[in-house]
Amino acid sequence: MEEPARPAARVRDLRKVFGSTVAVDGVDLDVPAGSVFGMLGPNGSGKTTLIRMLLGLTRPTSGTVELLGRPVPDGLTATLPDVGALVEGPGFHPFLSGRENLRRVAATEPRLSSSQIRPAVSDALERVGLAPAAGRRFRGYSLGMKQRLGLAAALLVPRRLVVLDEPTNGLDPAGTREIRAVVSDLRASGASVILSSHLLSEVEAVCSHVAVLKAGSLVASGELGRLLDAVAGGWEIETTDPDGALRTLRAEGATARPDGSGVLVEDGPEAPVLFAALVRAGVPVHGLRRRRPDLEELFTRITEEGP
Repeated sequence: MEEPARPAARVRDLRKVFGSTVAVDGVDLDVPAGSVFGMLGPNGSGKTTLIRMLLGLTRPTSGTVELLGRPVPDGLTATLPDVGALVEGPGFHPFLSGRENLRRVAATEPRLSSSQIRPAVSDALERVGLAPAAGRRFRGYSLGMKQRLGLAAALLVPRRLVVLDEPTNGLDPAGTREIRAVVSDLRASGASVILSSHLLSEVEAVCSHVAVLKAGSLVASGELGRLLDAVAGGWEIETTDPDGALRTLRAEGATARPDGSGVLVEDGPEAPVLFAALVRAGVPVHGLRRRRPDLEELFTRITEEGP
């Protein structure tokens, strides 16, 4: 029997305290290999601190961290060549061009020979849509262009894990779609991606798994589809006679309201009872399905009402 793949990242009882502030409080978390893992939470929830501890940029107060199966920080020398990261915005030389900055970064990559630097830089710039502006000085870049250059630096060589902290910060909708395509390509290539973002629609579009943090604590984590199913509620009924459906459903004790091409049952009897009542009343039913919330509704419910 084949053993399951080791997680791309794992933390156990992770805690970080700054003075009297508990930034991360006893977090246990696995990032499955090959997943696109969304890290969600309100401002100050501990997302960036957790990411920095994963990468060895901040030492935990207590607890353990593993990255690609090796302990942090002891195993970082062997692990980091397989990891690309964009955390808290990129830092480059302001008076050098985007291409020149990227060449300097590429020169530090242990897996790039001198002859490979130029094509690797060109490929990375093309991949993030920055090739037309590669000759401009970094100080003249917009925030979105700076983000693109930071992402290009993370993608200079093939990675097993890519960590992106707010990668769409400053990007227009077209740029955001391009980042989504890059993330999809990374997953298709077998890489794992950890993505922190406040754009819930983008997370829902690309992530297979999510973790939600609140005030430093992990309040929910797992496969995105299962989390959404777990908070599913009500029934969507498609009908050409919404008025008759509302009368019938309310007579059965259901709480219902008009919704799009039919009605939404928010509370009341289960589907078989509702369907039978509608058939008896002669109300045409063209579809009946469980209502599934979107990620924004899940996030709001977890962070405001609790898990």
